[in-house]
This record gives sequence, structure tokens and C-alpha cells, in this order.
Amino acid sequence: MEIEKVWAVCYSATGTTEKVVMAVAETLARKIGKPLETVNISAPAEREKERSFTATDLLVIGTPTYAGRVPNKMLPYFQTKLTGNGALAVPVVLFGNRSFDNSLAELCAELESHGFHTVAAAAFVGQHAFASKLAPGRPDAEDIVRAEGFAEKVAEKVQTLTELSTPIQVPGDPAAPYYTPLGVDGQPAKFLKAKPLTDLDKCTKCGLCAAVCPVGSIDPADVASVPGVCIKCQACVVKCPTGAKYFDDPAFLSHKAMLEANYTRRAEIGLFL
Repeated sequence: MEIEKVWAVCYSATGTTEKVVMAVAETLARKIGKPLETVNISAPAEREKERSFTATDLLVIGTPTYAGRVPNKMLPYFQTKLTGNGALAVPVVLFGNRSFDNSLAELCAELESHGFHTVAAAAFVGQHAFASKLAPGRPDAEDIVRAEGFAEKVAEKVQTLTELSTPIQVPGDPAAPYYTPLGVDGQPAKFLKAKPLTDLDKCTKCGLCAAVCPVGSIDPADVASVPGVCIKCQACVVKCPTGAKYFDDPAFLSHKAMLEANYTRRAEIGLFL
């Protein structure tokens, strides 16, 4: 297949998904010898833009896994703002050491239904946004090496394609329900309405939390106020320079404790070619 441009498109509130997507995309562009263009849709304004591609484009499209699926607040972007027109795509999901469940299958299905042709796919591990004890520091050096090796194989596959192969097959059910978070008691942990709090003794009112919120829910004029919906991405917590943002919702903390008690092993990544 004749490729003219490689694209890196990702939603990455805390930056972990972006690391993997860029490692794959940069290696692909280098191996194919074509330019790379990046699109980060973490900011609300970027998700308002419609983007259309052609059969000479190759996209690496990434998102983290939320409750076993594509984040529901990001799903409309993939459904309404991207048009493939025969472009080749490499869907990539990141999961926080528990499981990617059905997120990769869902992303593949959405891309296929909007004019993309999936030629490879991958599920990588990243440090869990809720709990730093889960996959700490991942994607680490080993993960990045594997991402680059995966990209080299994708480049070889794309360059030897003379006609479109069948869509890539990945595990999971794109129509499966969301994973139900559990607490330490094994019962559903209901923290949908939980929102980040602010330690006013630490807060410098720099406004960074409002700027990095991917759904624009924090009031930039009063960063302790969160009038909008919170998707628990933890961008404000992770990126606050003074550690002023935190969650104290009991159900949220119980789910975090359950994860830390059960999912600290080194989870394996999944590569599909």
C-alpha cells in the first residue's frame, strides 16, 4: 500500500497513552520514510474539529481504557468526527494493569464502521490513574521497546500489502457492558458522582487543573469548584504541581484499595498483527 503520511491521534488525559501512541507512530513514520502529524484530542476544543483522511494515510489511534471500554465521553468523537475513507488504522488502548476487557474490540469496531481499515492493534499497560501501586512507571523502557518492535512489524506488513486484508481480529465484545467497579467488600463501588477536592492550603490557584481537565469541568475562576461532570481521569490530581487535588469519596477509595490488593502483578500487553 502506498502511504503518504502517518498520523498519531490520541486521547491521553494523564500522558501515558500518548507515550505509547507516539512510540508506535514515530517508529512507523521512520520505517516507512513518511512525515508524521500528531493530533491530541485531550482538550475539548480539539474534539470539536472534524477530520477526514484518505487511503494514503496510516493512523495510530489511541485511548485509555475506562471501565473496560472506550471512555464514554470520548466515544462520540470517534463516532462523529473521524472519517477514514479507506485509511489504514492501528488502534491502541492502554489499561491500568487490570484488563483491557472490551476496549480494544470497541475501538476497532468503531474505526471499521467509519471508513478505516484496521491492519494491526495493541493493548499496552500504563500506571493506573487511580492507584500508583498498579503498574508504577509504565509504560516503562521495556514497554517502549516492544511498542517500537510492534511498529516495525506493522511497517513491514503495510509495505507488503497489495490489497486490503481482513480487519484485524482482537479479543473482546464491542457491545459488552461496562466493567462494574468493586469495593474491598466485593460489592459494586458507586462513585459516579465523586469529584476532586482541593486542599486550599496547598493550592496556588495557578489554574492548571482547569486547563488540563479534558471535559472542562473545573471552574478556572474558582478551581475548588467543579460544576461539570467528572470522568475520574485524574488529570487534575496527577498534574497539579503542589498536590492540592485529591479524592476522598469512600466508594472511590474502596475501589482503589481493591485494585491495589488484587492487581499488582505485571500485566502482559497484547499485540495483534
